[in-house]
Amino acid sequence: MKLKIVCPGKIKEAWLNSGIAEYVKRLGRYCSVEFIEVADSPDSLPVERALTTEGELILSKINSGDIIWVMDLHGKLMTSEEISEALVDDMERGGSSLTVVIGGSNGLDPKVTARANRRICLGKVTLTHQMTRLIVLEQIYRGFKIAGGEKYHK
Repeated sequence: MKLKIVCPGKIKEAWLNSGIAEYVKRLGRYCSVEFIEVADSPDSLPVERALTTEGELILSKINSGDIIWVMDLHGKLMTSEEISEALVDDMERGGSSLTVVIGGSNGLDPKVTARANRRICLGKVTLTHQMTRLIVLEQIYRGFKIAGGEKYHK
């Protein structure tokens, strides 16, 4: 199984990279994880231009048959159990492959959200796009544990 995460920018904080590395290691039992980082648009660009630029870069990394989840504040608020069920369903539909897209600091271009198979909201709070990577990995790990009936989720 393969999990691909497409997102703008690089993570500079050591503590966050450490947490991400931990969940990538944990997920190794279930799938391989690949990060595809695209260029982060500079804050000097107007928001619409930044969204379009990042959106084009993100879409260039997505294959036509990919099952796409976008992390979207306006998406569906899901429980961990619902994420687990969607994970299993979409991995089966996607040939054991899933692509997760995380937008930049301005969000996602409408063309990217239009391409999504699922728009998922991780909560009604605003998270940095860097921290969202860690939270997504943890929820996917939790999803695999729930699906396997393994101890972790309480």
